[in-house]
Amino acid sequence: MSFREIRPGVYYVGVRDWDRRLFDELIPLPDGTSYNSYLIRGSEKTALIDTVDPTKGDELLSNLRRLGVDEIDYVVSNHAEQDHSGALPEVLECYPEAKVVTNARCGEMLRELLLISEDRFLTVGDGETLPLGGKTLEFILAPWVHWPETMLTYLREDRVLFPCDLFGSHLATSELYAVDEARVYEAAKRYYAEIMMPFRNLIKRHLERIGALEIGLIAPSHGPLHDRPDFILEAYRDWVSDEVKNEVVIAYVSMHGSTRRMVEHLVKALMERGVAVKPFNLTVTDLGDLAMALVDASTLVLASPTVLSGLHPSAVYAAYLVNALRPKLRFVSVIGSYGWGGRMLEQIKGLLSSLKVELLDPVIVRGRPKEDDLRALEELGNEILNRHVELGIVEG
Repeated sequence: MSFREIRPGVYYVGVRDWDRRLFDELIPLPDGTSYNSYLIRGSEKTALIDTVDPTKGDELLSNLRRLGVDEIDYVVSNHAEQDHSGALPEVLECYPEAKVVTNARCGEMLRELLLISEDRFLTVGDGETLPLGGKTLEFILAPWVHWPETMLTYLREDRVLFPCDLFGSHLATSELYAVDEARVYEAAKRYYAEIMMPFRNLIKRHLERIGALEIGLIAPSHGPLHDRPDFILEAYRDWVSDEVKNEVVIAYVSMHGSTRRMVEHLVKALMERGVAVKPFNLTVTDLGDLAMALVDASTLVLASPTVLSGLHPSAVYAAYLVNALRPKLRFVSVIGSYGWGGRMLEQIKGLLSSLKVELLDPVIVRGRPKEDDLRALEELGNEILNRHVELGIVEG
């Protein structure tokens, strides 16, 4: 796909990255991704909304040439991260008359990251507009979605919102729009969990502001476009809400089978009590799947053996990520096995310091679990059920 008109005078000119499987050397990309760029032709001026990853700059320029774009007056930069801005130097070289339109903080970052000279910038503030001739761009500052300099761009006359990373998904597909909504929902939830969830409370406020706009199309920076905006808006309202579900996530690792036996017993106990449970073996788990499960869960149970008296490194990594992602969990517990000593509980408290959760009584045993230990796991299952009942998310 080289370009496609999405509204009169508004074109998709982005590129797919079918084979990319890792983002920021951290985030798995099972379905690749896309870098969405958009061209807007007014009667007087032409604007490009964002560029693409530097590895795909040639493809973006090829799309612009095929569209017959001889001049670009403005390149709107909603976000300084390189998957959005990396091809900006190439675009500015090909279109030397173009000005980079962005906010002050983003401009500062672009100058540092890409060494773009200051005279190429046109700085805009929150709520300012830029006329193109029959088409008007309005800029909305949205810090911490998910960087401090992010802004959104709204095309008034065509009711198109270019929300940068907000409402996006790492999903390379031949379909421009979110036709397969079940698949897009899963990809968008994964994207939210991995990238947006730490900023949940800030996103709530941004959603309120966006709610005042008339939106006919949402054109994010990654993944399919939303020509039925309510689909993704309703999903985000659910994800950022304070509501949790009757779900327990168990993230575990077992070295010699003792911790696994405990996990299996707790899973069975929770299922018998009508509590949904999602176990993740950390040695094989895609961390994006774990992050998605945390979006709605009420309770997290970390299960680990001891390694040199502390948590297994895989459990440490999982706890670190949970703390960084800051899901709306209400309860956390710890189960596990040790041989000659351990301080797992102290570690967990330190690793999860950013979470506002209640720590339920742990079940930490020496060696293989005995009958008393299994009964303690049954009691933990009862405690989790009772807490979920108190939240009103399950009937007692």
